[in-house]
Amino acid sequence: MIHYKTKAEIELMRESALLVSEALAVVAATIKPGITTMQLDKIAEEFIRDNKATASFKGYHGFPFACCISVNDAVVHGFPTNDELVNGDIVSVDVGVFKNGFHGDSAYTFGVGELSEEVKKLMRVTKESLYKGIEKAIIGNRVGDIAFAIQDYTEKQHGYGVVRDLVGHGLGRHLHEEPQVPNFGKRGTGAKLREGLVIAIEPMINLGTKDVFHDKDGWTIRTADGKPAAHYEHDICIQKGKADILSSFTPIEAAEKANTELCSDY
Repeated sequence: MIHYKTKAEIELMRESALLVSEALAVVAATIKPGITTMQLDKIAEEFIRDNKATASFKGYHGFPFACCISVNDAVVHGFPTNDELVNGDIVSVDVGVFKNGFHGDSAYTFGVGELSEEVKKLMRVTKESLYKGIEKAIIGNRVGDIAFAIQDYTEKQHGYGVVRDLVGHGLGRHLHEEPQVPNFGKRGTGAKLREGLVIAIEPMINLGTKDVFHDKDGWTIRTADGKPAAHYEHDICIQKGKADILSSFTPIEAAEKANTELCSDY
C-alpha cells in the first residue's frame, strides 16, 4: 500500500531529510586518511542526537550501528570498524534519522585522499545518474521511467554494473515503504507516480560486475569481483513538472571542498 503525504507532512519530512544532509556534512568535514569508520559513525550519531532525533538504522532488524558505512568493494550496509581509512579509499555513508514522526534517508560516497581517475569517474557518473532518475520523478510518469534513466546512463552509456539485489523505496513514517524503486527497468512500467508520494532514489553502481554477495557479517553487500562501488541517495517528493528534492548535497559538498583544501595545506 502506498502512503501519500500531505503538504504539512512533506515539510516535516524535509526537516528530517535535511538533518541527514547535515549529518553527512559533519562526516564530510571529518573524513581523512587515518580516521576509522567507527569514529565517523559515533560523530554522526552524536550530531543526530544533539538535534533531538534518533538514528533510523540503529536497531533496525538488528542493525547495530547508526550509519551504514561501506568501503571500496562494499556496496551498502557496511559495518563501521576500527580499521583506519587509507589514501585512495572510497566510502559510502548511508544515514537515516527519525524526527517528528518521519524518517529521512540519504547517502553520499566520499573519496579519501588521492583517487584514481577510474574511481573518480565512477563516483561522478553515479551521482549524475541520481539526478537523471530524479528528472523522471514527476506526476504521470512511472517508477520504471526513473529506473530506466539510471540504468541507461550508468550501464548502457558507461558500462558499469547496476546492482539488481537492492533498490530504492518509499519513505515516510516507516523507513521502507511502497513502492520499491529499482535502478534498472523498462520505461512505462511499475507504480504510477502521483502527487504526495515521497521516495528515496539511490543508485548503487559497481565499477565492474553487477553481481554482489553477502559478507559473513550477514549485512555487508560486496561486489562479486572485488571492484569498488558508489552509492548516492536523495529523498524526493513527486510533483508536477519537477521533483521536490527534500534532502540536499549542498552542505556535504561545501564541507567536502573545505576538508580537501585543509588536507592539501598540510
